[in-house]
Amino acid sequence: MTMIDTDTKHKLREMGVGALVDSFEQQDGALTIGMPFEERLKIAVDDAHASYTGQKITGLIRRAGLRYPDAELRRLDLIEERGIDRGVIANLATCAFITRCENVVFQGFTGSGKTYLGSALAKAACQHRFRALYIRMPDLEEAWLAAFDKLGGKEMFLRKYAAYHLLVIDEWLLDEPGDALRGMLLELLERRYDAVSTVFCTQYTKKDWHQRLCGDVRADAIMDRIVHRTIWVETGDANIREQATRQ
Repeated sequence: MTMIDTDTKHKLREMGVGALVDSFEQQDGALTIGMPFEERLKIAVDDAHASYTGQKITGLIRRAGLRYPDAELRRLDLIEERGIDRGVIANLATCAFITRCENVVFQGFTGSGKTYLGSALAKAACQHRFRALYIRMPDLEEAWLAAFDKLGGKEMFLRKYAAYHLLVIDEWLLDEPGDALRGMLLELLERRYDAVSTVFCTQYTKKDWHQRLCGDVRADAIMDRIVHRTIWVETGDANIREQATRQ
């Protein structure tokens, strides 16, 4: 039986700490009998904090818009067969690269698992309580074009997408970007450079990027804000999606 009276419980819930009240009420009286109040409080706070953290992580994952919400870095198929370094994946899973403001590139053929890896890495970031977002390049372009119709929309767009601790851009350079999109990418990556981390999922190797970005001075500037602080992961040429449908 809890030692907190009804009026105090109501006040605590009113202040937004209902989880703490619930933790007190769920304590087993037989186990806590004779236990000092400070110890019961510590147990209740630990339980309430665990509940709060779990809810926060669930919210971060939901808002990240993952293509594969159930993706997990520890559940990758055919790692060795695909030539992926298990140690690199294990290090990425710690999300230390986000603290170091480094980027990641997943590069490989169609169906080689780039999107799954991007989703799994974003989910790991959420589990470490970083704000993450997964978005396809065509959807990013659409959001940018929609921003033109709003007063101050372009600045709001840049502030929004520059603020994520981890931004996963899928289908990177699948279509060659026009001048307007390249201008946005340069400004966005400039704001994110050395401040937060970006993941690029792409079919194209680094040597092809410059030409895909139109091969001019702006292409130089965009690549300069990506390639120097980036972990490159080749996902191979095995079509994981095709193999999964055969099973």
